[in-house]
Amino acid sequence: MPKTLRVLMVEPHESPHELFITDQLDDLQETVGGLIEVIGNGDGTLLVCNEESKLNGMDGNRRLNGDVIAGPFFVVGEDGENFRSLTDEEMQKYMQRFKDIEDISPEEVQSNMGFYFFSL
Repeated sequence: MPKTLRVLMVEPHESPHELFITDQLDDLQETVGGLIEVIGNGDGTLLVCNEESKLNGMDGNRRLNGDVIAGPFFVVGEDGENFRSLTDEEMQKYMQRFKDIEDISPEEVQSNMGFYFFSL
């Protein structure tokens, strides 16, 4: 049975807003416009974005930890291996964190794209 999640949606060139989606993979992928990538925030929440956003030429959205997140993303709660709805406090925290619309050029998005190979 699909579960409805309360998330914070953040899209390029727009203010963040509350959104309700299901925890079904096709709904999650539709929300970010493709394959999903999950990034831990270290506080019981996750950022879910499009894994191929930079390769697909999506607009820059927000800067995060020295990187650029391109394309739409959402913040959701973490419950072990599952997603959960954000609490009111988490919603406010991330609404504040991502409230400023950032002007990110295509060149900056490209400069934050790359592959790294590590030899063992």
